[in-house]
Amino acid sequence: MLSCEENGAARGHVGRQSHMKEKSVETMLAQAGARWDEATGAVSMPVYQTAAFRHQALGQSTGYDYARSGNPTRTVLEETMALLEGGKRGLAFSSGMAAIDCLLRLLKPGDAMVATEDPYGGTVRLLENVYRDMGIEVLFVDTSDAGAVRQALDKGPKLILVESPTNPLLKIADIKTISEAARVRGVITAVDNTFLTPWYQRPLALGADVVVYSATKYLSGHNDVLAGLLVTKTGEMGDKLYFYQNSIGAVPGPWDCWLALRGLKTLSLRLDRQQQNAQAIAEWLTEQPEVRKVFYPGLATHPGHTLLKTESSGFGSIVSFEVKDPDLVPKILSSVKVFLFAESLGGVESLITFPAVQTHADMDRNLRLRLGIDDRLLRLSVGIEAVCDLIDDLDAALRR
Repeated sequence: MLSCEENGAARGHVGRQSHMKEKSVETMLAQAGARWDEATGAVSMPVYQTAAFRHQALGQSTGYDYARSGNPTRTVLEETMALLEGGKRGLAFSSGMAAIDCLLRLLKPGDAMVATEDPYGGTVRLLENVYRDMGIEVLFVDTSDAGAVRQALDKGPKLILVESPTNPLLKIADIKTISEAARVRGVITAVDNTFLTPWYQRPLALGADVVVYSATKYLSGHNDVLAGLLVTKTGEMGDKLYFYQNSIGAVPGPWDCWLALRGLKTLSLRLDRQQQNAQAIAEWLTEQPEVRKVFYPGLATHPGHTLLKTESSGFGSIVSFEVKDPDLVPKILSSVKVFLFAESLGGVESLITFPAVQTHADMDRNLRLRLGIDDRLLRLSVGIEAVCDLIDDLDAALRR
């Protein structure tokens, strides 16, 4: 099998489009998958639905041998994401959790790592119930507190995994400060950028070493794909992670890669509309007598509002809120007609979720309650519908 460098150089029909690096993010998104298939000139990258690739002769290869190691459609998704993030290598996976699992393969038994204390519940489950049992010490820290992060980094971890904004409390981390503190200590910084995407935030430019995505969410954007992504700042880190990706094989099929590429084409348009809707809903919720607290970084009252404005061009479209009476929660969930009661996020359809019993059900109850993920908290993934319909739906559910 060819090396990573030889493999990339041998791909004659799928060429890295270096000229795209000079284009704006909007243009790169709109033309995701275009100009790559040089053999046919296809405007949309074809779906290479094949598990094996024919060799022309002994010792000759097109750059592809077996689909676990690489597929042209997957290559385009990976290289497009590397261009969007300003990184050296992108790696696609069968899910966001598979991407995080690959990242954690950099750790060995006896190593320690730091992680955001209130991330997606599946991340907590993986760290607590899988990697801790494998001998990895996990230090959970409030990564919105730069001082607490520095203290944790002084304990000698190998890696810090930051989620910002966090899920579902939307705390904001100072990625630039954390990355610098980690760098001087020789610690790898990985940032889960699922909520903001490269359209709003580029962690590598802020100093991070690796960007993590659940591509199921905003990148794909239509609730029809399960996928994950890593993008590395350096080729050396990319090669290390590719070894694990290829060895373990938790990769997406070409059809899922094609759907993710199609989703990227409208990412900027979708996110701007979703954020516009989320801002209006968050402001409306703050005025409702049934609502005790609203979590949305686009609100000037949010603790991370000013910081996020310095590191991002947007606030995203996730809104969480606490109702005063916990008995309202089941009534709201059974009453909404426009919002869909479902666990995911990031699609064009608006969803409502009860984190305590859905996304974070596996988290230790005492920890959940300490963090504020309780029986009053609801999370909204705001879509692209007419905002008046979304507000009317919530208004009727609250009153009912």
